[in-house]
Amino acid sequence: MQTRHRSYVVLLSLLLLILTGTNYRDIGSITGATPVEAQQSSAEQLVPLPNKGGSLKFCVLGDFGTGERPQYQLAEQMAALHGRFNYDLVVLVGDNLYGSERPQDFQQKFELPYKPLLDSGVKFYASLGNHDSREQRFYKLFNMEGKLYYAFSPKSNVRFFAFDSTYPEPEEIKWLEDELAASKNDWKIVFFHHPLYSSGKRHGSDLRLREVLEPLFLKYNVSLVLNGHDHFYERVKPQKGINYFVVGSGGELRAGNIDRGSGITAKGFDTDLAFMAAEIIADDMYFNAISRTGQTVDSGVLTRRKPAP
Repeated sequence: MQTRHRSYVVLLSLLLLILTGTNYRDIGSITGATPVEAQQSSAEQLVPLPNKGGSLKFCVLGDFGTGERPQYQLAEQMAALHGRFNYDLVVLVGDNLYGSERPQDFQQKFELPYKPLLDSGVKFYASLGNHDSREQRFYKLFNMEGKLYYAFSPKSNVRFFAFDSTYPEPEEIKWLEDELAASKNDWKIVFFHHPLYSSGKRHGSDLRLREVLEPLFLKYNVSLVLNGHDHFYERVKPQKGINYFVVGSGGELRAGNIDRGSGITAKGFDTDLAFMAAEIIADDMYFNAISRTGQTVDSGVLTRRKPAP
């Protein structure tokens, strides 16, 4: 009886939307549906990835290397997406392997779950988290070339900067500033483990790191910062014009850990594992966050920062 009543409410609400011209994005608040239910109710709420030829397509994954079944299930979703959205690379935001790091662990926790992607030529670019040994920088499939921090440009208009946030030595910070200053790329994207902004109850924002890095990001026109560490997905409201994402539930989940009262969450998902897919076309980046069950739990489009005139 309660289900039937709910259906009537939804139908009446949809009729009200049509008659009043209300945007379908508001359906959740009208029907009392949860954000996920509202998203399922209206396909128009999702921003699809354009999947345009010549664009930069990539994924973001963090805190994943458990070797357990949920990690493999999320990896299956990544492979399924690659079948219809031929992304070029995966950015790893740390905690790449949990526990021991023997050759068989690299196989079980990385090579086997992502074998379809590796076989298809997808490259993984790693940064290191607090659970990772420094020796991971020599692991060929992480494409770090023996460096704890490095930069690369998969397209002429995009440059990624991998930073080691566990041991941010002065020389590394100088390296980052020099690299950012020298970069003429439209898109400057920095990825590392510990988030400058996060609503995590367990860890949250790293204020000391923010004090050091945020001025550099602002000065040198960084558009996007990708992090992990807190085991959920969070799109943070733009901070001083910079977009921050926490993508820390690639294999580990800390359910219910987002502090909804932080005031900085634009969208949060802490009930299942997730990764993020993105596509850069000129000045815009489209993104989808996808769960272990294949559900798109967040989507949108953002525009890169441009230097002040």
